[in-house]
Amino acid sequence: QVQLVESGGGLVQPGGSLRLSCAASGTQFSILTVNWYRQAPGKQRDRVAIITGSDSTNYADSVKGRFTISKDNAKNTVYLQMNNLKPEDTAVYYCNTIRYGIAYWGNGTLVTVSS
Repeated sequence: QVQLVESGGGLVQPGGSLRLSCAASGTQFSILTVNWYRQAPGKQRDRVAIITGSDSTNYADSVKGRFTISKDNAKNTVYLQMNNLKPEDTAVYYCNTIRYGIAYWGNGTLVTVSS
C-alpha cells in the first residue's frame, strides 16, 4: 500500500524559506512522477511543481525561480525548497503520485507566510 507523508510546514515571515518533505512507503519514487500541489483557503488545489522519474522538473509560473523540487532516491523522499516566500504562498501543501492509474495523496502540511 502506497503512503505519502508530508512534513516541514510551519509559520514563516515573508522573504523566508522552508523545505517541505514527502516521504513514501510502498513504492519507489525513483520511477514515478511526483507532484507538489497546494490549496489555499477557499481556493482550488493547484499544482506548483513536478518531478519525473528521469528528474525532469517543471513549475507553476507563480513559484518559478523561488521553489525547487528535488528527489533523494536513497531516502525515497521528494523535497520542495521554498525561498523568498510570500503571503500568497500560504496554503496546505500536498504531495501526489500516480501508480498504476491510482492517485495517492498525503495529508498535507500547512505553510503560513505572515509577519
